[in-house]
Amino acid sequence: MSSASAPTLSLPGDPPGGRRAAWIWGIGVAVYFVAIIFRTSLGVAGLDAADRFDVNASALSTFSILQLLVYAGMQIPVGLMVDRLGTKRVLTIGAVLFTVGQLGFALSPSYGMALAARALLGCGDAMTFISVLRLGSRWFPARRGPLIGQVAALFGMAGNLVSTLFIARALHSYGWTTTFVGSSLAGVVVLVPLLLFLKDHPEGHEPPPAEHAGATYVRRQIAAAWREPGTRLGMWVHFTTQFPAMVFLLLWGMPFLVEAQGLSRGTAGTLLTLVVLSNMVVGLVYGQIIARHHEARTPIALGTVAATALLWASAILYPAEHTPMWLLVVLCVVLGACGPASMVGFDFSRPANPPERQGTASGIVNMGGFIASMTTLLAVGVLLDATGDNYRVAFASVFVLEALGVAQILRLRRRAALREREHHVVSRVEAVHVPA
Repeated sequence: MSSASAPTLSLPGDPPGGRRAAWIWGIGVAVYFVAIIFRTSLGVAGLDAADRFDVNASALSTFSILQLLVYAGMQIPVGLMVDRLGTKRVLTIGAVLFTVGQLGFALSPSYGMALAARALLGCGDAMTFISVLRLGSRWFPARRGPLIGQVAALFGMAGNLVSTLFIARALHSYGWTTTFVGSSLAGVVVLVPLLLFLKDHPEGHEPPPAEHAGATYVRRQIAAAWREPGTRLGMWVHFTTQFPAMVFLLLWGMPFLVEAQGLSRGTAGTLLTLVVLSNMVVGLVYGQIIARHHEARTPIALGTVAATALLWASAILYPAEHTPMWLLVVLCVVLGACGPASMVGFDFSRPANPPERQGTASGIVNMGGFIASMTTLLAVGVLLDATGDNYRVAFASVFVLEALGVAQILRLRRRAALREREHHVVSRVEAVHVPA
């Protein structure tokens, strides 16, 4: 059997999918959608935040760095929580936390309180995506995993689109407090169907009873997931592919386009929207390709990194004061592929880990891109202050992390492929011998 056909294997106990699965999973995706709106709202409000709290570039970047620090630090604990408590409980806690965080950010009178609000938001946000991935794996057949993951990410980018299109305009028309208080109501809206209708799994597909919680269980879960080369490869794929677009959308894209490129806020917002739209289109394409051709995972990841590095270098090193508009447009289109490429990381970890360890493994993978994003956000802020807002120098920090990530991907890819083939052989044997 070829590697392309392996993911289509129907395993014993595979959930059936269907309309009810789509409805239940859609509730979880709606929570994630709102979390992304809240997460990325600072990306279009960075200049407003700098004026409101009277801070420099380094202090401004601390908003996003702290939010991502909390997010990344929560990934393994959240993965363990999902494995232990189930999706509904974790999503509910997350929705409450990110809603309170967004409301607190709206009403914060000082920089310190605003930081605390963003940290709370990051904590709630951290509980959403892994929960949605787990929900999809519990309600849909395993062969649909790559496409389900990409579609979830697509709806997340739709949340980013809301930020770039509506939050930015609302800030201009209604001001800081009204905009952020109004947006926080979306958290209440998604909390209602979550509490009333969401179920962790379909009837007849209950997971095995969880082990007794404790330090030994936690260490065993983490160690077992980390030992799998597919988990580590997935983390480095996520690390290397996600962060350029995240840094651009989350904070530094708008200042770069306005201050360094001399564009109006409206034009800059349009370019940020282009990143989001490209992400949504590419996500569907990547999901279909990987679902049908599993061996395309590594070429897609490395190809996206290479294209991103080429366009990023071309834009910041262009031999003129301002980069031409056509090149900025191409850069934004290519940056749109970063998010879908980062989802490939989960397609390496998913077949490497059993269902009872999926949350923990996904948490490890999801840490990758956010650690890289957090590091780059800090580096860009520090370098901008040190060089008098020289974006060419500051944005060059991206290449350091890309080189590190590519080296790790190349080191782990063969080991992960061998281990995955072993898992496929075991799964086929179990499928053949399952009693009728």
